[in-house]
Amino acid sequence: MAWVLLFAAGLLEIVWAVALKQSHGFSRLAPTLIAGAALLGSLALLAQAMRVLPLSVAYPVWTGIGALGAVLAGVALAGEAPSLSRVLAAALILAGVVLMKTSSSG
Repeated sequence: MAWVLLFAAGLLEIVWAVALKQSHGFSRLAPTLIAGAALLGSLALLAQAMRVLPLSVAYPVWTGIGALGAVLAGVALAGEAPSLSRVLAAALILAGVVLMKTSSSG
């Protein structure tokens, strides 16, 4: 169950990052509120997952999901170019998340 909570926390991290970009420096109310709510939800789920999972696994996986999701959202939603170096960096992040997951017995 902790892994499900951690994955959901990572998804909410993506939501708040995208909403933060769309808030234009907190100058737009709706995206600002979405970012704040998603951030609080993400942290709450991360805290619950960390009751079971070790810090050395949970936090890197959480940030990795958020980072990979932000890259994908940037390409898919913001029209950012999927350059070779960006794709390779995303692949390395994904590999790190998978290795962290497999390194844990939680």
